[in-house]
Amino acid sequence: MSGRARLTLCAAAATLMTSCALLPLVAEPSWLLQLVPLVAVQTGAGAAARRVPLARPLTVAAQALVTLVLLTLVFAREHAVLGLIPGPDGFRYFADLLRQGSDDVSQYAIPAPLTDGIKLLLIGGVLLIGLLVDALAVTFRSAAPAGLPLLALYSVAAGLSDGGADWLWFLVAAAGYLMLLLAEGRDRLAQWGRVFGGAPRSQGSPEPGVAAPVRTGRRIGAVALGVALVVPLALPAMQGGLLDAAGTGVGVGNGNGGTISAVNPLVSLRDSLNTDNDRQVLSLRTSTNDISDLYLRIVSLDDFDGTTWKPAQRHIVGVPDVFPTPTGLGPDIKRGKVRTTVTAADWYAQDWLPMPYPPSSVKISGRWRYEPVGMTLVGDHGQTTRGATYQVTSLAVRPTAEQLAAAPQPPAALRREYTEVPSSLPKVVARTAKEITSGATSHYEQAVRLQDYFAVNGGFQYDTQVEVGRGPNAIATFLEKKQGFCVHFSFTMAAMARTLGIPARVAVGFAPGTPQADGTVAVNQRDAHAWPELYFEGVGWTRFEPTPTRGTTPSYTRSDTPGTALPEEALPSKNASSAPSAEASPSESCTSELRKLQACDSPSAAAAPHSGSGGTGPWWYVLIGLGVLVVPAVPLSPLLWRTRVRSLRLGAHPRTAEGAAAHTLAVWQELTDSAWDHGIPPDESLTPRGAAARIVRLGQLDPAAGAAVHRVADAVEQVLYAPRPRPAAGAAQDVRRVIEALHGSVGTGTRLRARFLPRSAARVLWSASARWSALTARAAAARPALRRPSGQQS
Repeated sequence: MSGRARLTLCAAAATLMTSCALLPLVAEPSWLLQLVPLVAVQTGAGAAARRVPLARPLTVAAQALVTLVLLTLVFAREHAVLGLIPGPDGFRYFADLLRQGSDDVSQYAIPAPLTDGIKLLLIGGVLLIGLLVDALAVTFRSAAPAGLPLLALYSVAAGLSDGGADWLWFLVAAAGYLMLLLAEGRDRLAQWGRVFGGAPRSQGSPEPGVAAPVRTGRRIGAVALGVALVVPLALPAMQGGLLDAAGTGVGVGNGNGGTISAVNPLVSLRDSLNTDNDRQVLSLRTSTNDISDLYLRIVSLDDFDGTTWKPAQRHIVGVPDVFPTPTGLGPDIKRGKVRTTVTAADWYAQDWLPMPYPPSSVKISGRWRYEPVGMTLVGDHGQTTRGATYQVTSLAVRPTAEQLAAAPQPPAALRREYTEVPSSLPKVVARTAKEITSGATSHYEQAVRLQDYFAVNGGFQYDTQVEVGRGPNAIATFLEKKQGFCVHFSFTMAAMARTLGIPARVAVGFAPGTPQADGTVAVNQRDAHAWPELYFEGVGWTRFEPTPTRGTTPSYTRSDTPGTALPEEALPSKNASSAPSAEASPSESCTSELRKLQACDSPSAAAAPHSGSGGTGPWWYVLIGLGVLVVPAVPLSPLLWRTRVRSLRLGAHPRTAEGAAAHTLAVWQELTDSAWDHGIPPDESLTPRGAAARIVRLGQLDPAAGAAVHRVADAVEQVLYAPRPRPAAGAAQDVRRVIEALHGSVGTGTRLRARFLPRSAARVLWSASARWSALTARAAAARPALRRPSGQQS
């Protein structure tokens, strides 16, 4: 194998080995099996372009074009010309798929389901990295810089993964890069001529033909890998080592500043709500006797892109001793203080701290940071709620309907930020909101009408099995079908409120729990909840409850306009018997589409356990291993078959008369097939002597190889015409000598084809065709016999 061919194969192998680090990020490993042949075709396109040869930029352009065709064939075949050439429609489809993949990445926890968008990001990203690695290492003959795209690929995987096998993926990726460097070093040394290994091999040496520089490179690579793996373990005080997984915390600096990124908390603790075991998440002891309004708020979602809600990037600071007064809360609003002690379960690892809203102080140990806009606490550098006990002092704000109805306009900056609606939001959302609130005289009255539309008089049902679609049309589909989870109700009401000019966001947390005999309040997984918060100047962010059969109706909302004497129409409580009796268990009803919208039985992932036990199981690694073995075997099957046939033909045979004849004929068959593989097709009309002369002439064989061909031909003629054939000694060795001569007399392309795509492999098809013909003939002969009446003889 030439040095460049070896370097090409090592570049492809290094890309695939590094891409294995992405396996823990998704629940299914099938994308890697699909990736292997695509990388092989991409690599083959580069090798062919360099063989032509093309200029280096044209080689890279050719590979990029082939990569685009491959992606089109796999992902956008229906939107392409002839299924291969992407047109404007194809590129639009790719853009939509990439947008969907980006949304899926932000929506799903690790390991995420293998959606079409995520698959395109994985396969397309690895192919792009493979193109860069091949261009740098092979086309431009500089393998060292090729480590940069490989490092980028591994860094993305390691930064997102939280599994315990990161060291294994690092070892695989590093081994691939070192293999690439060694292949390039060997190729560079070979350009100076033959490399001698120095002293001869000592007895028992495992490397008989390895040159000294190669052995030295392998040893250096092994030592480097060992240092990278062992040193972080030996120095536990080191933070952020090479194999140290990225912390789940979000703070930076010394505790006085930093930012928090927009990570969707609905999936921050994995999709584990479809459990049949409704475990307790939190245990509360509170000073209030009325727990109907004791919602535990985790975080607010204030960034709306038309498809989903998520927390915006916010500045975070150290936790203050006393929190400031909530934004917008005026002195005229009645309020009280509630003290609550919260104990989290040992298995419940949440990055955000569940608290009653609005909090005025928190006593908790550990690394926590404060986000002032949402008045939330978030763990820093891996800090979670697992087993934590903390005390929260919160305000019980009790506005009246009149105060809410008389609320003035909010500040312009707040109104601008929290009433922003993207253009992708379907028009039906704003149109329906205007129809529902027609005639309302205040934002408060509009909010109450929206709440009652969803929870009381709009005909909506709380259903776990409904398919409401995905993307920008999900809200429109929900309004049409009128079935969904609290995520759908809260998302839609908040979006509608924004279209009416009411500042709105969505809160995620827990609905009030269940009182226990010992005076505590138990909050379980199925108490996880999402609800809209609307802003009223003078009151601040105010909770509404549009979800039927879930949570409690706020005391300051009512079904009629302010000033009437009609009593408030209460919504059903979360324990009401009117809940749909056909509701399926979470594991049965939580479909992939519902998970996309966090619409499982507990529609927020706030109650989902955070453990390392989920994700890719051991049997997936077994499946991957089998796939790695099977997938290369398909293109290599002609090579494997040809090697096996050659071994059988040239192997030892019994030295009886029949065995000698069979052996000689098999050797001759191998000789003619090897010539065929090297571009000399067989001619059955010629005698063995004529065929031998033709092989020598067309193959341009040297005298020694030509003599070997004629010796084999003489042995064949003796078998065919002599009354008592004698064994032909050395016939197998003669054929091997001829094969070597044929291999050296042709070009690289012919040699590679003779090895990997031998022409004589057509005999397999001929044999299969002959057997099929014989089978059909026997079946045709047997058919009249079956039709012959019983008792009739031929």
